[in-house]
Amino acid sequence: MNTQDNQTSNAIIVTKGLGKSVLTSEGMLHILSSIDLIINSGESIAIIGESGSGKSTLIGLLAGLDTPSSGSITINGKLLTTMNEDGRAAIRNELISFVFQSFQLLQGLTALENVMLPLELRGDKQAKKAATHLLDRVGLSHRLTHTPKQLSGGEQQRVALARAFVTNPAILFADEPTGNLDSKTSEEIMKLFGDIHASGNTVILVTHEEEIAAYANRVIRLRDGLIESDTSK
Repeated sequence: MNTQDNQTSNAIIVTKGLGKSVLTSEGMLHILSSIDLIINSGESIAIIGESGSGKSTLIGLLAGLDTPSSGSITINGKLLTTMNEDGRAAIRNELISFVFQSFQLLQGLTALENVMLPLELRGDKQAKKAATHLLDRVGLSHRLTHTPKQLSGGEQQRVALARAFVTNPAILFADEPTGNLDSKTSEEIMKLFGDIHASGNTVILVTHEEEIAAYANRVIRLRDGLIESDTSK
């Protein structure tokens, strides 16, 4: 496989022999096998594959949301796979934000309050100012006081993206970021990801759509839990 020509000194994520298996009623299911990756700081990466290829499992492992069955993951020089949940949570809080396909917005909070929340949990006294700026940046300055139920799917996705980016994470993960969105809204969302990447952040997204993968500078294709190809533009 292609592990990129860049020096590993710029690597923000490194995996070696990464694997994930689960026991089912029919025996052991191998979701991922022997995944070796070097992801450099500032890259824009699309992980693409058919349903069942292991792409969502891979991004969950890289983000520290799940633990592998074998192999190792190093993030920013720290070995994630030897840490307990508290240690992984500390790494996520320090370096990572995640945009889920289901948005996972808190229904009882307004758009502004949802975006403020990560900063408030850090004790940031500028939370409201920063959240207002981000919502304006994603075109929702007129929807600050609306709850998720009052927002369209595209608007909810923009709120989720603003919430993920408000902490200025070193790594932004997104699982099917344009799932269930129309083509126009999908294009707008991907332009926002492009803006985030242009700020120097590492962006890693999962998709099954070639059109979405085309926005990335590097495309990793999975098939049956293995890396089929790894190409850069």
